[in-house]
Amino acid sequence: MVAAPHDAVEVIITKRDGGALSTSQIDWMVDAYTRGAVADEQMSSLAMAILLQGMDRREIADWTAAMIASGERMDFSTLSRGTADKHSTGGVGDKITLPLAPLVAACGVAVPQLSGRGLGHTGGTLDKLESIPGWRALLSNEEMLAQLESVGAVICAAGDGLAPADRKLYALRDVTGTVEAIPLIASSIMSKKIAEGTGALVLDVKVGSGAFMKDVDRARVLAEVMVALGTDAGVRMVALLTDMDTPLGLTAGNAIEVAESVEVLAGGGPDDVVELTLALAREMLAAAGRDDVDPADRLADGSAMDAWKAMIRAQGGDPDAALPVARESHVVAAPADGVLSRLDAMAVGVAAWRLGAGRERKEDPVQAGAGVVWHARPGDEVRAGEPLFTLLTDTPERFDRALAALEGGYDVAPAGTAFEPRPLVIDRIGRD
Repeated sequence: MVAAPHDAVEVIITKRDGGALSTSQIDWMVDAYTRGAVADEQMSSLAMAILLQGMDRREIADWTAAMIASGERMDFSTLSRGTADKHSTGGVGDKITLPLAPLVAACGVAVPQLSGRGLGHTGGTLDKLESIPGWRALLSNEEMLAQLESVGAVICAAGDGLAPADRKLYALRDVTGTVEAIPLIASSIMSKKIAEGTGALVLDVKVGSGAFMKDVDRARVLAEVMVALGTDAGVRMVALLTDMDTPLGLTAGNAIEVAESVEVLAGGGPDDVVELTLALAREMLAAAGRDDVDPADRLADGSAMDAWKAMIRAQGGDPDAALPVARESHVVAAPADGVLSRLDAMAVGVAAWRLGAGRERKEDPVQAGAGVVWHARPGDEVRAGEPLFTLLTDTPERFDRALAALEGGYDVAPAGTAFEPRPLVIDRIGRD
């Protein structure tokens, strides 16, 4: 029997004591963990050591490459048009992928969007789309390629063959308090995106109370690391740092976010959702060499809506079907006349989660109709007794815990109080 080239305890101690892991150590550790030769408790110890001690750029690149090597790589070179993808680090009311993918497709660039499910207070794109009757998230690689050629956009789950090491490690990080480790966040995202094979990638790195990155400086570091990883792998990269102190739009949930996305595709919708959708679309198009097209025109002429309907139909869904509606609702009234001066994204996200829109464990079901609707955004005038929030759920016993989450999550200032909104796009990192 050939001895293993490394020992898990040796690797853990190296990082625990602040040392840099060698390429050989990283390759062996990731492969051995994927095969089951390294135990969960050993990998969780290493993940905690990485959280506390960090990794240099070479280590992060090696870790990312090892996770890519654990599975297959996709190839879109046979498509008749270029590709661009977008990844969000997660937020509250973040339904941007839904209008964005068909919008960019309507501009002539294919969008291979591999998305995930929600966990905790952040929503999942697949959960939202599964509220559409008949829509399916699982596609074969062949189905995905055919849909990209015929429709131009696909939003689906990543296949089991794509970076399986990341899938296993992500589940472990979630239950061991190591989700926030920047090297592991960066390599998790970029291993899947590089293996996916897209030619260009725009990152939406959320910053604020409702994001994993609460601090702008840490978010900027994460963005810079991911842009570097993608650039080194030959992917055209841009990252936008965007605000997540306030939730996006006017809804957080599943079916209600789909409905809001359709409003955007129809030429309406909340201003902030439209603004961010167009900003990301322009970055994706520029990265794919199609900055000659203005995505605002495609919203106005209806072609983005046509692409949305074609995308949903291609995956078995009925874009014209009625969306699920929660059986129970509860209205929270504004406590006083004045101006809504603060709406905390984390408070809203936790309330939606507790109403059934999200899950505590990956295997938990979600309610399609559950969520929170807010009837004003920061800067808007409100009147005492008029609806400020509407809470939606199929299980009314959830209302009390959702209401507790909203307590202290918003402020109403006296009428006439000056309000200075935070910019939606805080910074841009990447190509000139």
